[in-house]
Amino acid sequence: MAALISSVMDTKDKVPFFVSQAEQMGIEILPPDVNLSDHQFVVVEGNIRFGLDAVKGVGYAAVEAIKKAREDGDFTDIFEFCERVDGRSVNKKAIEALIKCGAFGSTGATRMGMLAVLEQAQAAGQKAQQDAQIGQGSIFDLGLELGGGESGGNARPTHAPIPPGEFEQNELLAMEKESIGLYISAHPLKQLSVAMSTKTDVNLGSVGECKDGERVTIGGMISQVKRLRTKKGDPMVFATLEDLHGSVELVIFADTLEESGSAVEQDAVVLIKGKVDHKDASRTCVVVSSVDRFEPTEEELARAEEEAARVVVPESLQLRLNPIAVQADLLEDLRDVLASFPGDSEVVVELAFSAGSRRLRFGKDFRVQRTAGLYSELAQQLGSALLPGEPPAQTVAA
Repeated sequence: MAALISSVMDTKDKVPFFVSQAEQMGIEILPPDVNLSDHQFVVVEGNIRFGLDAVKGVGYAAVEAIKKAREDGDFTDIFEFCERVDGRSVNKKAIEALIKCGAFGSTGATRMGMLAVLEQAQAAGQKAQQDAQIGQGSIFDLGLELGGGESGGNARPTHAPIPPGEFEQNELLAMEKESIGLYISAHPLKQLSVAMSTKTDVNLGSVGECKDGERVTIGGMISQVKRLRTKKGDPMVFATLEDLHGSVELVIFADTLEESGSAVEQDAVVLIKGKVDHKDASRTCVVVSSVDRFEPTEEELARAEEEAARVVVPESLQLRLNPIAVQADLLEDLRDVLASFPGDSEVVVELAFSAGSRRLRFGKDFRVQRTAGLYSELAQQLGSALLPGEPPAQTVAA
C-alpha cells in the first residue's frame, strides 16, 4: 500500500486515477479531515484517507497552518477552527472547499449549517486573533464571568448553535466533485448502475476489450466536455464518459450533436450508441452515433433490482500469484489452460506484492468452467507461482 501511495504525483489531476486504482484493490477511500489528514494520503487501518493537499484552493501553507493549530488538540467546530488557525494562511475560499468536501466531518456539524455560519465564524476568529496579536485580552482572558464568578483561563466566548439542516445527497455529491474533483461518500451512478446494465452491452472497464469497429451501447456520466470546430467550421465534441468501472473518450460529430440536443453536457447521465475505435494505439475511444438521457423512473429502478436478484452469477475463479515467479511465458501458459476449459466463470488474478496486492481481470474470452481438470492443469503449469489462501489454490492442493 505504501508503494501505491508513493505513486501519486504532485499534481491534483492524478488523484482520480489513484483513487480508482485503490478502489479496484478493495481499499476504502476515506474523506479528508481537518483533524486527521496530512498533506498527502495516509494509511488508516488498512484504508486510505485523503490528504488535504487534494482539496482545491487549499495550498501547502494552509495545510501547515492547520497542522500547527491542531497541535493543541482537535478542532471541535468551525468557530474554534477559525479562531485557532491563522486566517492569513487559510482564507474563506479554502474553508468553504474544506466544508464542501466533508473535511469537518469529525466535528459532527452539517455542511449546510457550517456554510450558513461561516462568515460569523470567520469574523469571530479574526477578532480573537487580532486581540491576541495586540495583547488586548477580553473579559474571558481575565478569568471572569459576566455574573461576577471566576472561571478557568481557557473559557471561550459562546456562539449561536450551528443549524442542523443538511443538503440533499445529490447536492452533497456535487459539492464533493466541485471541491476535490471526484465523488467520495457515494457516486450518482450507484443507484442507477443495475438499471443501466440492462440497457448496455458492456461496462466502460471492458470497452478496451471490444474489437475495433464493434458497435456498442454504453452508459455513464459525462465528466468532461471539450467543444471545438473542424477545419470546415463544423462543431464537434471530445468528451469523457465515466461509469463505476472505468471511463472512455467520446468523439461526437456535428450531425450527432444536432440530434442529441442538450444531452451532451457536463454531469449528464446518458446512454451512448457508437463504434469502438482502436486506431490510436495509445487509447480507445467511441465514435458516437446517438446520445440519450438516462432517466429511469423509480418503478424501473425497482424492477431492474428485482431482475438482477434473480440472475445467478457464476462464482469467479480467483488465483493468487507470486509476482516474482510470474514470467511472460507463464502468463502465456495460463491463457492456454484457461482457453481449454471454456465456461461462464470470470478469472481474476491477484498479484501479491509485499506492499499490497493488485487484481487483474481476464477478458470474457477467457471465462472458464471450474472443474477438477482445470485445477489440476493450473497446479501443473503455475507451480510455485501459485500462492495458497484462495479457494482455487486449496482445491488444487487437495
